[in-house]
Order: sequence, then C-alpha cells, then structure tokens
Amino acid sequence: MSIEIETRRPGLGAWLTLILCEARMVARDTAGLVVPVGLPLLILVMSASAASDEVVTNGRTALDVFVLPLVLTMVIATIGVINMPSFLAYYRRTGILRRLSVTPASPAMVLVAQVVVSVIQAIVGIAAALAVAVLVFGANPPAHLGAALGVFVLAMAAMYAVGMIVAAIAPTPNSAVAIGLIVFFALGALGGMFGGRGALPDAVATVGEWLTFGAGVEALSAAWAGAAVEPAHLVSLGVTIVFGAAVAAVLFRWD
Repeated sequence: MSIEIETRRPGLGAWLTLILCEARMVARDTAGLVVPVGLPLLILVMSASAASDEVVTNGRTALDVFVLPLVLTMVIATIGVINMPSFLAYYRRTGILRRLSVTPASPAMVLVAQVVVSVIQAIVGIAAALAVAVLVFGANPPAHLGAALGVFVLAMAAMYAVGMIVAAIAPTPNSAVAIGLIVFFALGALGGMFGGRGALPDAVATVGEWLTFGAGVEALSAAWAGAAVEPAHLVSLGVTIVFGAAVAAVLFRWD
C-alpha cells in the first residue's frame, strides 16, 4: 500500500513573510544599505553644480545627459553586483538554502525575495538621487521617458545577471563582496565612472562602452537627451542577461 503525501505550495503569506525577512536582513547590513544610496548621491552632489549650467542638447544639461545616467547606473550596479551576491553566498554558506531545499519553500524563493527587496532598495536610491537632482539642481526629466524606463529595466536585469555570476563562483560571503567590488570597479572604470571614457585609450574606451556599465550609461544618456538609443547597447545588455543566466544555471550551487 502506497501513501501519497500532498505537498502544499507556499502561498502569498509565505512569500510576503520571506520578503519581509529579506528586507530585515538588508536593513541590518548598514554598509550594504547606505553605500548604494550614499555613494551615487555623493557623486551627484560633487558634479551637479557645474554640470547643471551647461546645456548640451535638446534643452538638456550635462547634469541630465551625463551625470544622472552615471549616478543611476551606479545605484543598480552596487546593489546587483555587490549586495545581492553577498547575501546569496551567506545563505549558502550557513546552510539556509540547503535546509530550504527539503521544505515546500524552495531555495529559488530566497532568490526571488532577494531580487524583490533589492529592486525596492534600488527604487529608493533612484528616487533619492532624482529628488536631489530635480529639487536642488533643477534637473530635467528624460526627453524620451518610455525609452529611459525600458533601458533602465534592461540595465538592472543585466546588473543582476552579473551579480548571479559572482554569486555562482564565490565560495564565501567575504569572497562574494571582494569579487563583486572588483567587478563593479572594473566595469565602472571602463564605463566612465572615474571621469569619462575620453581619458582612456581608444581600444579600452570602446570595450568599456559595450560592457554592462558603459552600455547602460550610454543608453540612458541617449534617452535623456532625446536621441535614438544605440541598438548595440541594448544588444550588449541583452547578451549579458542571457549569458549571466546561463552561467549561473550551470555553476550556481545551493549548498
């Protein structure tokens, strides 16, 4: 005689509880909570005064076309490439993912909850940057708002894909933070985070433009200025998403 045991799938209450738990974990990580908001705001405040007076194109200033795309890309990059992988590596190291794998709540639920919380954190950071830029320095909205929103969602997904690669290869939480920082600063340096790509050798600047950070900044800049977004930048972000998902699927370990 066989006995069938019905397994109940987690309901909405379980999802909300898990998301709240993830939110508490993020809130307790002071550095991870402050840096993604504070560092981009610092860059914004340091650059905005001079940039807000220089009209570049279509009534948009250097603050709109150059500084804001850079700042917003920094927000999603710090959260997606540094913060999220460190949490996933911690959960794997402490056995949380392994224990969840034998319950109705799968380890994938933790990943989804972490993404939800990190998206909320990114929205807070973006809202803070935009509020300061608009209220204090008179920044203008994107000339092509729909294009800017679409690019931003694509860039965010690409940053999370890079973060999943970091989470897949990092054996410990500390190594996840270290690898994430290296990747973040490498992508940022090549993408113009430290003074623009004009100071880089031509070949290096070209590579940086097609990598995730540079492609995100360039695409957002075009949308803000009212220009056509370069298809190659969108392709670059899309390829990053597919590549990151494929690598994470192959290499990511739940225990």
